[in-house]
Amino acid sequence: MLEHLFGVPFTLVSFFLALSVVVFVHEFGHFFVARRCGVRCESFSIGFGPEIVGRTDKHGTRWKLSLIPLGGYVKMFGEGETMQVVEGGKTTEVARELTPEERAVSFKYKTLGQRAAIVFAGPAVNLIFAVLVFWLTFSIGGRPTTDPVIGGIVEGGAAADAGILPGDRIVTIDGKPVERFEDIQTIVLLANGAPMDIGIRREGADDRVFSVTPRVREDKDEDGKVTKRLMLGIQASRDHMTVTRMNPISAAGAAFGQVYDVIHTTKVAVGQMIVGERGTEDLGGPIRIAQISGQAAKTGVLGFILFMAILSINLGVVNLFPVPLLDGGHLMFYAIEAVRGRPLSEQVQEWGLRVGLALVLTLMLFVTWNDIVQLIRT
Repeated sequence: MLEHLFGVPFTLVSFFLALSVVVFVHEFGHFFVARRCGVRCESFSIGFGPEIVGRTDKHGTRWKLSLIPLGGYVKMFGEGETMQVVEGGKTTEVARELTPEERAVSFKYKTLGQRAAIVFAGPAVNLIFAVLVFWLTFSIGGRPTTDPVIGGIVEGGAAADAGILPGDRIVTIDGKPVERFEDIQTIVLLANGAPMDIGIRREGADDRVFSVTPRVREDKDEDGKVTKRLMLGIQASRDHMTVTRMNPISAAGAAFGQVYDVIHTTKVAVGQMIVGERGTEDLGGPIRIAQISGQAAKTGVLGFILFMAILSINLGVVNLFPVPLLDGGHLMFYAIEAVRGRPLSEQVQEWGLRVGLALVLTLMLFVTWNDIVQLIRT
């Protein structure tokens, strides 16, 4: 009863906390490198709109929490500096000419390399944050792993119909070695329903290869939300679950590998959507992220922190897409500037930003509509 009454507030608090942390990490990346490059940062905000609470540090940066907690920004000196001019009784805003002292601390007048570094730092620090989270987790608690031994078969599932049995060990999928049961779910997801050649090692028999086509299965989570997943219809063996203790060096390698796996999965899945090989129903917006935030928080502190690490990876990757308005779009402009030897005209950049804004808003509307449809179906 209490969970039912307080479920929505709990989910919202979890969502805003997770989003605020990854946004802070992202913006701190921009802020830190900007300060190292001598740029004056006027404000650092978590959220948009009116300020709720804030303080100004000794460098003149206003750190604040704003009313709409769906993002954040760092305002750097030199961005949109204007002055009012009165002509014929009409007041207009025009770009203000900066003094030499002001140019020295302005983002706009930094070198191409410095500007690119400042922009790239946001997504980069998101990925570094995720690596640190996984590294600490694996170093302190070890890495939970399960050998790819089948503990159970779902009756009527794809694996059962293909002839796979409990106790079989999966050694390869489509010719690639499989070392952990945890990797199988990702492999099945990226296969997107295509038939898979699964190499099986069975006690007392020669290795065999079974052709299995994953099937869609509908499940309900603890909140009653219907989820559809491609599944082979196999279960892990609890007798083969272990926690691998790692020293700091091996934990670092595993952490980088974990981050790479998330990036690779995201890249492949988005690519499949772009070429039409995968449906867009898996795209989620704020509502779905909030739901997952609440579910992760219910698993405990560690589960919630690991969720924030994955969310941080996705925020970093998405921001590197070459879309004007995103960090990747700015980097694209800088790459063109490096090739041309001079920046694109302000008019071209302005139109690019408008197109980017339109694309981002369209995507936000689409994923929010996706979220609403999923809620209605549940």
